[in-house]
Amino acid sequence: MRKSINRFGYLFQSTKGLTLGAISLVALITAIWGTLSGPMVEWGIRDLTVNLLGMELNHWEREGRIIMLYHTIAMAILAIEVYFITSIVPMKKHQQQQINGTITIGYITAMVFGLWFGYFGHAYIFHGLFLVGQTLVFYSGILLAVALWPWNKEYYIAADSDYAHTKSGIDLERMAFFTMTVMTLLSATWGAVTGSYWSNGHETFLAENLIRNPHKTQLEHAIIGHLHIMLSLIAVAITLIVGRWLDFKGLLHKLAMYLMIPGTIILTLGALSIVWLPWAHNTIYVGSVFVMLAALLYVIYSWKKLIHDRVNELGIAKPSFGQKLKALLHDPLKFGSGWQMVFMNFTVSGVGIFMAVKLDEIFRVWPAREERITLTGHWHILAAIIATIIIMYYWDISGMKGKTRKWAGWILIICSDLAFAAATVFSMKRLFVTEYFEQPLVNWTMLVMDFGLGIILVVLAIFLGWRLFDLFKQDGLWRKEANNPELDINRIHPAVPVEGVNVEQEVK
Repeated sequence: MRKSINRFGYLFQSTKGLTLGAISLVALITAIWGTLSGPMVEWGIRDLTVNLLGMELNHWEREGRIIMLYHTIAMAILAIEVYFITSIVPMKKHQQQQINGTITIGYITAMVFGLWFGYFGHAYIFHGLFLVGQTLVFYSGILLAVALWPWNKEYYIAADSDYAHTKSGIDLERMAFFTMTVMTLLSATWGAVTGSYWSNGHETFLAENLIRNPHKTQLEHAIIGHLHIMLSLIAVAITLIVGRWLDFKGLLHKLAMYLMIPGTIILTLGALSIVWLPWAHNTIYVGSVFVMLAALLYVIYSWKKLIHDRVNELGIAKPSFGQKLKALLHDPLKFGSGWQMVFMNFTVSGVGIFMAVKLDEIFRVWPAREERITLTGHWHILAAIIATIIIMYYWDISGMKGKTRKWAGWILIICSDLAFAAATVFSMKRLFVTEYFEQPLVNWTMLVMDFGLGIILVVLAIFLGWRLFDLFKQDGLWRKEANNPELDINRIHPAVPVEGVNVEQEVK
């Protein structure tokens, strides 16, 4: 009994255990629900899944099911990022426990009953419990915003600190986390208000199905803005998190925070204002430039740091270009967090800008189906890139080392990038071939996509299988993580305690 309690405490009280649980649930849902589409339909696997689990897949309810599925996965990803934040950003211990406990109960409740309602019959009590789960997730966001309050003098940093701060000592990175949290709460409220009009002037729809509709209602605009900004804010959050991971500091850190904070606000207000303003996209472009420049500064800093640390470790006084490149690529997990952001510009940002510039000239001339494919692939790739960065970070905090770290890291980078590149080519195929000659290109891009994503799922399954096996060992890795539950970040405490404040008593 005692052993079970210890394992339960690890899974639901430690940052690493909570993260492991959330990643495992997302992976399980991805594996099962992934059999309902794509080539799995043609191979008959979907029918096996539906019959085995007793799913009800009425075609006229497809949009609603997909919305429930996306929400359940998104809330689990938010929970993972919240676990990271409450561990690496200074706050009181009881605040961390309240936030983690609330969001854990919330996302699991929403996940279980949301999928139950969407795929296994429509008992409306389950939909009500789904909303209860969402409410708890939202409340945990309020608790997080309170804990991150940047004007709390307990968390001011010294004037000579290398980390971004104001003259009075306000931690700008903490303010960036706070801004992202508040903007996420605002966007969630936007979606919730719109959702309250379901069946009362608002009907279920997928945003990509409205691309050729010249007249959209305000409620439809609100949902479109909500889903775009939520994914963008998840990207902002992981950028700030990996900045802590790589110990982002110095002049570039200060510039990045001064870009990230207003960029996050402008981007959010722009996305939500499409309800009323015809020029809202211009506001979105401004905010996006600020956020992407902040991410670029992180990439420059992190790659320079990786080269510097590895070269010093090897004792090379004057490294050549080849030695610097080898040093940069030495650790695929830390290198990959920046590389995926760079690669995103070729598969997401660049494609989006090109579509905006050539929308009327090229894309609106295509059949609506082709434009729909491009838009759907656009945000799926961004979501998947964020997922790969989260996996890299989690593998690092799990203590993955040696050849396993290198093999797993490079497989994740190479296979994901192959899949995303193939998806980009597939979505933009009308630029290269006509419909009559497209089949060979479609076959190859689909094959590369399925191969790349399949290999990633296999590697992740092996890792999670090992963690499951480890959980049954008496002195496994889980016990070490239970004894050291927080993430190994050097900035758990303020750089220099503020005079007159007993930081050791107040900060975990």
